[in-house]
Amino acid sequence: MRKLAIGAALSGALALAGLAAPAASAAGTPDLTFSGVTVNKGKPVVVGAAKAVTVPVSYTLTRPKDLVIDQKNTLQAVILYRGTLRSLDNELGPEKAPVCTTTATTDTTVTESCTETLTAAPDESLYEAADATTWKAAGVYAHSDGSASDDYLHSENDVTMWGNLASVKVKRAAQLTADAAPEPVAKGGTLTVKGKLTRADWSAGRNTGYRDQKVVLQFKADGGAYANVKAITSGTGGALSTTVKATKSGTYRFVFAGTASTAARTSAGDHVTVK
Repeated sequence: MRKLAIGAALSGALALAGLAAPAASAAGTPDLTFSGVTVNKGKPVVVGAAKAVTVPVSYTLTRPKDLVIDQKNTLQAVILYRGTLRSLDNELGPEKAPVCTTTATTDTTVTESCTETLTAAPDESLYEAADATTWKAAGVYAHSDGSASDDYLHSENDVTMWGNLASVKVKRAAQLTADAAPEPVAKGGTLTVKGKLTRADWSAGRNTGYRDQKVVLQFKADGGAYANVKAITSGTGGALSTTVKATKSGTYRFVFAGTASTAARTSAGDHVTVK
């Protein structure tokens, strides 16, 4: 298991300023409030085997009026993490600075509406099956100060994080196929409907079979609507196979409702003419 620590590196938010996070802040905790954090518009993040997925994040930030956040020497952002803040199992941070717009001010505070984008990439930020779970959001504030020359280097980095601000499910994308044969078929004859259920393997960069999963066969007669026919269970390599009696011309498809770790999927329909 890939294990990160606060003192190692927060590759997203802190990388914006080239910061490495220490265990504690010497300057004290800044008076920041992250609220209304929404990740991916409240929907699960579904990631396939090879293509990176962008994840929008929005939130409200309230800060002291005299606190300057320039996203250079000081920065703020929201990251996603799995595990705890003390010992991160994995994390996702923005590659670009958040975009914030002032919405309200008082004598002492400024309130801003902020947006940013995270990237969930197979085998880069998602490494293992354990990453398909519920992630939490954390607000980050960091400050960097120091000087450097050819013969002298001094650097001070202060980081504060607020966890459990929101949550989002990260799921593996599924693929599902359906093929009914023979085509055409005589009325009253037997149709065999086959297919395959697979899901993303992020570390391998490909889809692999998903066995022992309930999949529903549906049928839609020409001019009608889909209705459930029967439920079957995927076998070795995610293989699906069942038989039905052909009574009307129409379209067959498989439907997978999804699991805690894998997103739902509906196959393309296969039309069969009954003669």
